[in-house]
Amino acid sequence: MVVSSEEGTDKIRKVVGFGYWVQGFRCFAWMAVNFFLKDGLRVDSSTLQLLQNSANLPMVAKPLYGVVSDAVYIRGQHRIPYIAFGAFLQAVSWLAIAILSESGISIGTMTLYLLLSNLGASIAEVANDAIVAEAGKQSKSSTNSQPSSSGELQSFFWMASAMGGVLGFLLAGLSIDRFSPQKMFLFYGLLLTAQFFLSIFVQESSLDLPKRIADVGIQEKFTELLVALREPEIAYSITWFAASYAIIPALTGTMFFYQTQYLNIDSSVLGISKVFGQVAMLLWSVIYNRHLKSVTPRKLISAIQVTMAVFMVSDVLFVNRIYRNYMGVPDNFYVVMFSGLSEVLFFIKILPFSILIAKLCPPGCEGSLMAFVMSAIAVAFIVSGYLGVVLASYAGVTGNDFSGFPLALLIQALLTLLPLYWSSCIPDDVKSKTSRKKE
Repeated sequence: MVVSSEEGTDKIRKVVGFGYWVQGFRCFAWMAVNFFLKDGLRVDSSTLQLLQNSANLPMVAKPLYGVVSDAVYIRGQHRIPYIAFGAFLQAVSWLAIAILSESGISIGTMTLYLLLSNLGASIAEVANDAIVAEAGKQSKSSTNSQPSSSGELQSFFWMASAMGGVLGFLLAGLSIDRFSPQKMFLFYGLLLTAQFFLSIFVQESSLDLPKRIADVGIQEKFTELLVALREPEIAYSITWFAASYAIIPALTGTMFFYQTQYLNIDSSVLGISKVFGQVAMLLWSVIYNRHLKSVTPRKLISAIQVTMAVFMVSDVLFVNRIYRNYMGVPDNFYVVMFSGLSEVLFFIKILPFSILIAKLCPPGCEGSLMAFVMSAIAVAFIVSGYLGVVLASYAGVTGNDFSGFPLALLIQALLTLLPLYWSSCIPDDVKSKTSRKKE
């Protein structure tokens, strides 16, 4: 059956869009994990942050998943089967956590299942990202498509993920005090089970993806990836982008304990704060798609980096109680309006960067290169999380003593500005460079 480009794009929006939405909704289960670890297993802030970042270790192997999905076909398909398999691993993990935590579960066992869940999420994300990259190049090469169609497709899936995050955080904030974490784990596990069964009934041919040779070996795909990574534009961009995350010590676990333990902020307020941040991500995708695509990646990403540092300085004022004592701003108001935004700032620069890499990516290794990018970001986040634990310890921050927290936040803000000195690693005019290659 011949599938038109429009029909294929519409099918991609539905199938892959639902996958991005489910991954965005993952915050529902992870918010329950945070409260379960803090209240159920009584872990401290450093242990919580170590576990959060260690659970992301499967993300590091994304290039391997990308190369395998590029090279190894399953019944003539090399994207949809990996999405289904990823959903299956996640469903098994969350259902197991839901069942075992009812009777008592150790931190080690829970970490093991969280690692398995993130392994499944990584595999599914790699396949989804590869479909988006392939479809973007397909539409870009079509004579009837608009030049911006690739960016529009990526913006659409960014919106789908953000919408999942909005609903996930909203429901999580309302459910924490009404339902047990076990029921929240069970609900997300059942949602992933539904995604698995929906995926196995989708034929990849209906997506109208570019035709590839199915017998290309894994070694050749690794070679293609290495060739792509030797391109200065690609290598320097990825190195800078990963370093811009890794150099910032993450203090998310410490802030979570500060808000819930020290300020006694209600879980519903935290949920609304996260929703506010996800709505900002949703609006960001619309604003970028309509108004900011013409801005060079270097300027846009650098501006976001500066904004991150400004929000960190604002957190210093918040923790020092300046907003409350001198300006009359309630803690709940600040948490809702600013904390959620501060967290999503770490992620919004991924959208323009992923579009940049998609433009620079040579044909044939979309899955492996995009997976390498996500792997580099995952490594950077893990390093950032571990550095955050070190910084909190250096500043003397514990679960009950937050006197050194302002100093830690100030150091974090200063380190956030350092990558700006090497922002020239990001190409400033992608179109002229790609056109020069075509010539």
